[in-house]
Parts: sequence; structure tokens; C-alpha cells
Amino acid sequence: MMNSKLSLKPITRENYEAVCELDVTKAQEEYVACNMWSLVEASYNDGYTCRAIYNEDSAIGFFMWVLETSTKVSIWRFMIDQKFQQKGFGRSALQLALDEIMQDSMLTEIEICYNPENPVAKDFYASFGFKEVGLDEDDEDMLAIIKL
Repeated sequence: MMNSKLSLKPITRENYEAVCELDVTKAQEEYVACNMWSLVEASYNDGYTCRAIYNEDSAIGFFMWVLETSTKVSIWRFMIDQKFQQKGFGRSALQLALDEIMQDSMLTEIEICYNPENPVAKDFYASFGFKEVGLDEDDEDMLAIIKL
């Protein structure tokens, strides 16, 4: 069920601090990159898109995806602040992100990587149609794709 009060917004000088202050639980820290680092990375590289996940007027999460080729996007960052987890926001936010990404008619593939030890990730991403294709080129993270 989509949360109608959820939206994705560009990162601006008005909201970047709120995005940087978002945090996951201690147990999740090894699976999720720092939002501040992600914003720095995106500002110095082409093809990176960052979005704040908002519930009404509050930033509750963060996305970053990268245009790898003219036909492939990789979702590199996705997090929901610990205070807003287990409320369905992650599922709704991922659907919003996929909808935005798929507006690019040139795309044929969306990929995401996650730690194969992450107990929730496989089933969560599979429910959106991501299919595991094996470990990434560093043999560290599981690579899953959606063919469009």
C-alpha cells in the first residue's frame, strides 16, 4: 500500500543537513553508507541522482542512484532513518524511486547490490522483481537486477 504522504525530493541547501542527520540502527551501520559521504560523492561525479525521502514535511530517508550506462541504473544508496523503520515507508519509497527511474525510456535494467549476509534484503528486493544474478565484481555484495 502506497503511503500518499510520502514523496521524493531533490537534495538542496535547505534540506541537506536534515538528510545528513538521518541514521540507521547500530546493527545496520555495516550495511549502509553515510549519507554525508554519498552527497559528497554525488557532487563530484556525473550521473548521480540523490533524493530525500519525505513523509509530509520531514526527511525520513535517502536514495542515491547512478546512471552506469545509457541503459542501466544502479541504486547505490537506500536508507530509512531508524525512527521510521518498520512502518512501510521503505516499501513505498522504493516504489517511488523505481517509478522515477523508469521514466527514462532508454533504460533496460535497474540493479541493486546488498550484503548477502543482510537477512532482510533478498526477500524485500525480490518482492519488487529484483532477481539475484550472483556476487558483484569484487565478490562482496549480491547483485540483483530488474530487466525492463
